[in-house]
Amino acid sequence: MNTPGALVVRAPLSGKLVPLSEVPDPVFAQGMVGHGVALEPPTSEHSVTVVAPVSGRMLKVMPHAFVVQAPSGAGVLVHLGIDTVKLEGNGFTVRVAKGDQVHAGDPLMDVDLTVVREAGLSACCPVVVLDAAEDAITARSQDEDVMAGQDLFAVSL
Repeated sequence: MNTPGALVVRAPLSGKLVPLSEVPDPVFAQGMVGHGVALEPPTSEHSVTVVAPVSGRMLKVMPHAFVVQAPSGAGVLVHLGIDTVKLEGNGFTVRVAKGDQVHAGDPLMDVDLTVVREAGLSACCPVVVLDAAEDAITARSQDEDVMAGQDLFAVSL
């Protein structure tokens, strides 16, 4: 994905590319926090290591979500599952802290998908650029399988 003047966001985990509009949460599905895509981890996966989607500074770190601020100032939000805040950190191992500098592909968290799924929650993982306009996003093909670290989408800045 070679888009001049754009921020390329990489997949924080492996999974099937899902349009944001199909995420089972209206905040993400309606683009209220920004636009991007989502990843649905394979049901055969029991745990995943989540990697940094861009290089930058960890702006916010919670067990179920994080924001990496790229040097351009753009914030990339990765939300690990839907309603996973209800797990109160159970099933999540955080490897970084707020303020840490990271490089795209660095391991940030481990997620026990079995804990998420056994709680009856969706493991769908929205990846959005905060406050980005929908037409600023150039994504891969829908329903494509993506490996962690591969280019996921580009956002015009």
